[in-house]
Amino acid sequence: MSRATSARREVLAQPGGDEAVASGDPGDVVAGGSRVGASGDAGVGGGGHPAGAAVQAVAGGVGGAARPVDPVADPAELADEARLRPRRLEEFIGQAQLTEHLHIVIEAARRRQQAVDHLLFVGPPGLGKTSLAGIVAAEMGVGLRVTSGPALARAGDLAAILTDLQAGDVLFVDEIHRLPRPVEEVLYPAMEDFQLDILIGKGPTARSIRLDLPRFTLVGATTRTGLLTGPLRDRFGFVGRLDLYGPDDLQRIVLRSAAILGVDVDDDGAWEIARRSRGTPRIANRLLRRVRDFVEVRADGVVTAERAAEGLELFGVDQLGLDKVDRAILDALCRRFGGGPVGLTTLAQCVGEEAGTVEDAYEPYLLQQGLLQRTPRGRLATAGAFAHLGLDPVDPLRPEDVTPSLW
Repeated sequence: MSRATSARREVLAQPGGDEAVASGDPGDVVAGGSRVGASGDAGVGGGGHPAGAAVQAVAGGVGGAARPVDPVADPAELADEARLRPRRLEEFIGQAQLTEHLHIVIEAARRRQQAVDHLLFVGPPGLGKTSLAGIVAAEMGVGLRVTSGPALARAGDLAAILTDLQAGDVLFVDEIHRLPRPVEEVLYPAMEDFQLDILIGKGPTARSIRLDLPRFTLVGATTRTGLLTGPLRDRFGFVGRLDLYGPDDLQRIVLRSAAILGVDVDDDGAWEIARRSRGTPRIANRLLRRVRDFVEVRADGVVTAERAAEGLELFGVDQLGLDKVDRAILDALCRRFGGGPVGLTTLAQCVGEEAGTVEDAYEPYLLQQGLLQRTPRGRLATAGAFAHLGLDPVDPLRPEDVTPSLW
């Protein structure tokens, strides 16, 4: 019996101890994490386990699967995504600079026969952070353990997972910025020294022991870098940022997914889907499935540019990738308030959404497309917003907005 297994069983034997969270047998599902092989067949990442998926569906954005352009996947969608995830680095489309850096890091670790340094992937939802974690494990030929920050509620949850890792394994923690502080403190020595400090017992009889851990690779994913603490961020040897994809890359992704799903789509049809996908592969794959449904029911089953446009318009996704609520926000700004400025609460009440939902789920894309401005006085519609709605733009320099001269 190894020292780690013996100590872990001792921990589990403590009555009422916070660390008593798992059975101690290798391969158990521990603290919301699941052990999968290097191929990632168990639904790798993005909340690939049920607990993580539920957390992401709640934390990533309000509206869930009801929005065809929501970048956050719901639990039912994750099973479909597992089939579409690339398994090797050469299969990964886009993010050329990041994949080149990863190739060097992975190849160097393989030649030294060492575990890859700890990796942190940063970027909006749906860009491939989870897929890259599975690719790292597959390229190194090691196991992958998947969990999420909110699932690791106690230090014992993390200890159970760490002591069950094998040499070289990849531990993927999605939404790592949501780790509780006590759990994060346990992670520091595990990342730096590959050692785990465990407190056994309570009160005067408590004692601390230090366990040696196998060298492993921690892969963290976050959509909000600013919420990561400095000590945790500095312990990652490589930080890679994923940017929104261009239409050309998204077209290639749509064609690849169509081949896997058995969808008959031409280049123009793939391009029509790609340009409405908000630069996000997850949205592109979702729109492809909706267009597939449309052409199977209303057409001959072939996705052309005309059929794709018709199907996406039916599902409420326009040429800029805006959905019904996005257009309602612009309509309220332009028609009801003459372009603004309008307060966030007022705007949210006009479209029947919570203020936080409008700010976090809808406004970012409108800002990226130059359709909306945030000012100290409120939200303003740009000339592009008026043009998108087919309205004449309002002069932004209205008399009441101009500061009067002192002379």
